[in-house]
Parts: sequence; C-alpha cells; structure tokens
Amino acid sequence: MKKHLFINGKWKEAAVYIDLFSPYSGELIAQVAQADDEDAEDAIQAAEAARTIMKKMPAHERAAILEKTAHLMEERKEELARLLAMEAAKPIRTGRTEISRTIHTYKFAAEEAKRIHGETVPLDAAPGGEGRLAFTVRKPLGIVGAITPFNFPFNLVAHKVGPAIAAGNTVVLKPAGQTPLSSLALAEIMLEAGLPAGALNVILGKGSVIGEKLVRDRRIAAITFTGSPEVGIAMKNKAGLKRVTLELGSNSAVIIDNNVDITQQLVDRCVLGAFSFSGQVCISIQRIYVHEGKYETFAAMFKTAVEKLVIGDPLEEATDMSSLISCKEVDRITSWVSAAIAGGAIALSGGKALSPSLFPPTILTNVAETATVSCQEVFGPVVTLTPFTTLDEAVSAVNNSRFGLQAGIYTNDINAALRAAEDLEVGGVMINDIPTFRVDNMPYGGLKDSGVGREGVKYAVEEMTELKLISLKL
Repeated sequence: MKKHLFINGKWKEAAVYIDLFSPYSGELIAQVAQADDEDAEDAIQAAEAARTIMKKMPAHERAAILEKTAHLMEERKEELARLLAMEAAKPIRTGRTEISRTIHTYKFAAEEAKRIHGETVPLDAAPGGEGRLAFTVRKPLGIVGAITPFNFPFNLVAHKVGPAIAAGNTVVLKPAGQTPLSSLALAEIMLEAGLPAGALNVILGKGSVIGEKLVRDRRIAAITFTGSPEVGIAMKNKAGLKRVTLELGSNSAVIIDNNVDITQQLVDRCVLGAFSFSGQVCISIQRIYVHEGKYETFAAMFKTAVEKLVIGDPLEEATDMSSLISCKEVDRITSWVSAAIAGGAIALSGGKALSPSLFPPTILTNVAETATVSCQEVFGPVVTLTPFTTLDEAVSAVNNSRFGLQAGIYTNDINAALRAAEDLEVGGVMINDIPTFRVDNMPYGGLKDSGVGREGVKYAVEEMTELKLISLKL
C-alpha cells in the first residue's frame, strides 16, 4: 500500500517511495513517499497561504476542530493503537495508553485555544506614562516547522500540532522515518475534523533534505523538535532568529533515600519507568541511586520484578517489551553494555541481545560514572544501579551529567525532598515518584543538553505566539 504526502489538504504522490518494515516481524507495512525539495516548497507555500485563514479563525472554531480531532481519535483508538504496534513495535497495551494521552492532549489544546489572552500594563507606574491605557495580546507566529521522533508518534506530534493550531498557526510536520503512518492518520483525522487545507502539511523524507529546508527557510517562524542533542544543537545553530523549542533527551535518575520502605509498589514503579517501551523514552529511568542501607533489598526485588517482564510480539496482550526500533540500535546498546562490563560493571540481569532486534531488560551494577551507559543517553532497556551514603552525594551524582530533563526522589523527609528539589539541575523534579512521570498539561522541558523551551500545551502555546503591546493615549 502506497502512502503519499499530505499537502494543502490533499494526498500528493512523490517521485520516490521506500519500503517500511515492522521492527518486530520484518514484514512490509507500506511503501512510503519521500519528499524532495520541491515537495517541501509546496508544503511551505500551502502553509503560507493558509496563514490568513488561521489567523482570522475565531478561537471557538479552532477549539471545535481540536475537540473533533479528539473525538475522531476516540472512535478509532484501537485501530490507532495497533498502528503503533506495527510501525513502532510498541506493545499494544502501551500503545493504548499513548492514544488515550493523545486524545487528552488535543482536548487540552482545544481548551487552551479559548484561553489565549494578554494583560493590562500600568504605564503610569513610570513617569511619562500617565493618560495611557495599555494592554498586551498574543498573536500566532505563522508557520511552525515540527520535527518529531519515533517513540511517541501520536502524542509527541500532538504536543506540537495541538498548540500550534490552538494558537492560530499553520504547520509543516516531518515525522520520524520509521513512524510516518501515525502522522498520516492524524492528517486524515484533522481533515475530517474541519481543519482548513494547508493548515497542516505532512511531508516524509530525510532530515538532511526536509529538516534542513524547514530550519533554514525564512518563512518558517518557529521550529519545534524532539530528538538527539547533536541534531538539535545543529538546528539551533542554523535557525537564525527563528523561535526554537528543543527537547533533546536525558539520562534520567531516581534517588531512593534510607527512610523509604522498599515496597513492591515502589519497585514496580521503577520497573515501569526503566523498561516501558524498552526504555525508548526521553525520561526513562537510566540511573537508580539507592541508599546503602536499602540497596541490597531493592536490588533483589528489582531483579525479580524485571525478570518477570514478557518480551515478544507487540500485538500480544501479555507483552511488556518488544523490539527496539531498529537492529542498529540493538548493536549500539550491545556495544555500550559490553564496554561497561569490560570496565568492571556487573550484569545483574540481561546484558546480551536476544536476537538482532530484541534486547532484554538489563540491570548493571558497579558502573563507572564515566561509562557510556551512565553518562550518555542509552535510549534502551538498560538501567544502572548504584548505592550512596548521603543524600548530598546522590544529588551530586545525578547532577554530574550533561543532561537535565527530569529527576525523581523517594524520601519521607520533607526537608530533604525540598532541598533536593532545589539542588537538582533538571527541568522537573518528581517527589516520591519516578522521573518518567508526565501528564500532558504540565510544563515539560530541560536544562543543559536536554534542550530549551517548554512543552505542555499551555506552555507550548506561549512558545508559539508573539506578545504584542498596544498603547492608547486617552
């Protein structure tokens, strides 16, 4: 089945198509269009032409389109979850959770479309400002270039497209090469929901062609990107004066203090945070620091729980973990784990690939802070387990990272919790929870090499609008 580009409200054939295969079964899923520079130009022109329509569209109409999008997704949620299982090897139960979150994200976007407002400014607070009424309004930026990853191909797209449409912008979307079908399904849904032609354009293809075009083209007012630090930093350097929002991943950590009971619930929560979708999550737990007084108990319970995880076909209800997105990723993770073990690390569980596409949930102990599996983003089912003596020591270890997206701390000492929250160099601190916690209306983003700007619908709307001051002399 051929899947075309979506430009100006219509399906457009491309000159080149490539085969898209299931990461798990290897079966051919579809033949996918590959946009060239001319196709990208057509998409930008369509978005430019639709700007006036979106700019003038009342907030209630934008909200209604987003509400209808959520409603149509609700009607098709099982179909969409199966699509995730096919193109991303996301276990079907995990896929259903993503679709549910995506529906909520579009509902949040619909609500925020009706809440975009400014404020009055008391100019008479300054000498010379007397006799004036001043207020601010928020205006759409124009065309938003959205570049999205494979790991949440519905919900991370929603976090870019939803706020952009809520704010009255138009969008040119480039989804990840392995997961384009989700974005094409969204285009179909939003067209049915009443989105004007050109307001959303989906172009598939190489980042070196499409991404480069979006980043450099002066008609694109903003870039919103989720992906690797190397690509994100390169984009920012090329973007000029564009508004840029970057979510670039992490090696997220959780701290478990001595005053915490090691319950099965806590252990299971950490298993979920470390190995959901095979660790291919920006805020997946990669490092666990446990007080030395509780370390042995936690390690034993964690190992037992991890080894109960079911690995297999993403379409099977019992499956907890399936294939990584590509065999290349399995090779990379194998290399990183092998290097850590050669450097003295111990594999408490897992450690070796099960097949060219499957890597088991892996727990490593005695890992050097300088090991790649510790200081870089693994983006796979690998977690390091390390004891600590004092909380300050643990916080320092968490902060000894180029990343700073989210962190978690379990403690029954409120003073310790707040002190750690103050000292942890991350964009979000989850007290008595894992760093993998996220709901879709909270501000989300990081420090250091984890990126710039914030997602979470309200906060993304602010990133995608321009503040204008209006002053009236009375």
